[in-house]
Amino acid sequence: MAVSRLQWRSDRPTLNRPMKNVPHTVTDAAIATIRERIETSVYPVGSLLPAQRQLSEELAISRASLREALSTLEALGMLNIRPGKGVYVNSAEAAGAHAWRFADQASLPDTYQMRFALEGFVARLAAPAIGDADIVWLEENLDSLQGALTCAELDEAAQLDFAFHMRIVSLAGNTAIESILRGSADIMKESQRLPFYRRELVLSTYHEHLAIVEALKARDSEHAGRAIEAHIVNAAQRAGVHFPIPG
Repeated sequence: MAVSRLQWRSDRPTLNRPMKNVPHTVTDAAIATIRERIETSVYPVGSLLPAQRQLSEELAISRASLREALSTLEALGMLNIRPGKGVYVNSAEAAGAHAWRFADQASLPDTYQMRFALEGFVARLAAPAIGDADIVWLEENLDSLQGALTCAELDEAAQLDFAFHMRIVSLAGNTAIESILRGSADIMKESQRLPFYRRELVLSTYHEHLAIVEALKARDSEHAGRAIEAHIVNAAQRAGVHFPIPG
């Protein structure tokens, strides 16, 4: 069946509606609007989305924010981005999507960005402060995490994941950051649990934690910071979230 670009006609009032007024970022709003149009067949499965320039103007967002939204929807399996050919609707349902329970407090992209900003910093502080007993504790946590993930015990894995990160935070000695993150414990744990639903990648967290521990054992501040930042970016992508990184 031939695929044609969607035509913009006056008998499609849905396309002219403004984006939903959601209390998060413009990217979140774009994701919600495009997703709704896919789910309601305004953009049918197999169709080619309007050109990015046209779509960014219609949604009143920058091209960079639009690309971020499209990448997130591609990670959810709803879109297929073909370089040089356009963006096609792949599915009307998000593959393995799980609702973000804390949307009324903070969006999922904002949560990962907060963690990226704070945890990379504290890992750099923790590296020169870590002791041998701390390394033993982290390695034991790693072994337990591997076992929980292998057995698909995701609640236990999320608890171990949270404990791992907070141990590093406590080593940094910054009580303000520790208070912020402990005060957001439920949000933190949920952001750590969501990536586990990509079952084919379930052990990725274990391998990324291992890289963090190796950097901490070497007392290498910069490597430790980069390792935890890479882990958070990768975990976000496994949860279907792509966010811009400054620099």
